[in-house]
Amino acid sequence: METKTQTVSKPKREGKKTRGIAAGIVIVIAFILAISFFLFILGDPSHFEGGNRNNHPLNGDMLGTMFKGGYVVPIILTLLLTVVILSVERFFALSKAKGNGNLINFVYDVKADLKKGNISSAEALCAKQKGSVAAIVDAGLKKYKEMETQNLPKETKIEEIKAEIEEATSLELPSMQQNLPVIATISTLGTLMGLFGTVLGMIKSFAALGTAGAVDSVALSVGISEALVNTATGIATGALAIISYSYFSGKIDNMTYAIDEMGFALTQTYAETHQ
Repeated sequence: METKTQTVSKPKREGKKTRGIAAGIVIVIAFILAISFFLFILGDPSHFEGGNRNNHPLNGDMLGTMFKGGYVVPIILTLLLTVVILSVERFFALSKAKGNGNLINFVYDVKADLKKGNISSAEALCAKQKGSVAAIVDAGLKKYKEMETQNLPKETKIEEIKAEIEEATSLELPSMQQNLPVIATISTLGTLMGLFGTVLGMIKSFAALGTAGAVDSVALSVGISEALVNTATGIATGALAIISYSYFSGKIDNMTYAIDEMGFALTQTYAETHQ
């Protein structure tokens, strides 16, 4: 006696058509803003002695001192603005991915409906919650209902549910992780650019010291302070990028844990309630 194997046709799933802002566009915008800030705000003649950019900055004027940091300053400012813009973009994107309500309560309510066998109520919760997590859970619930009508071994059905959740996750996860690698890169690059600007400034200061007939302590101290401005700005940029990356990575981890928990609950419930 031959056994016919019934194959389950899987519709082709599509990833999200709407993604966050592309990092390349953000970097270009940040660069334009940084150049404008460098030239027209930091480089305003009112920050320098005699109203001339070529002179020393006024005593205690940090904006003029930053301008004297050289062409590395707008590069660091570009990195800083990029982190700020991408952090704001990720905040709204991940809030949308989490959905409308509390994620822990959502997972708890869906699991409660699963135990009762009330799949329609669980789907209604997904429709109310919205977001990437709810979309993945909803895909698993639809596959759950579909498997109830299929003439397949129970193990095969459970594997089909797992595969559906994994596929839905693989399509949703990139949209949640978008732009985070750029922020992670800036966490290192910002500090390095700050040190690079400082080294250039120190070279310039000591070169001027070596060619001068006498030691100009004022010029030397101003030159050193201008160089160290790059270090301070670069470290601030790197620190902000690290904080941003850690914060949003933690949010993604929480959503991933919720997805894993729901996937386990779906397969476990199916295994316990179906022959």
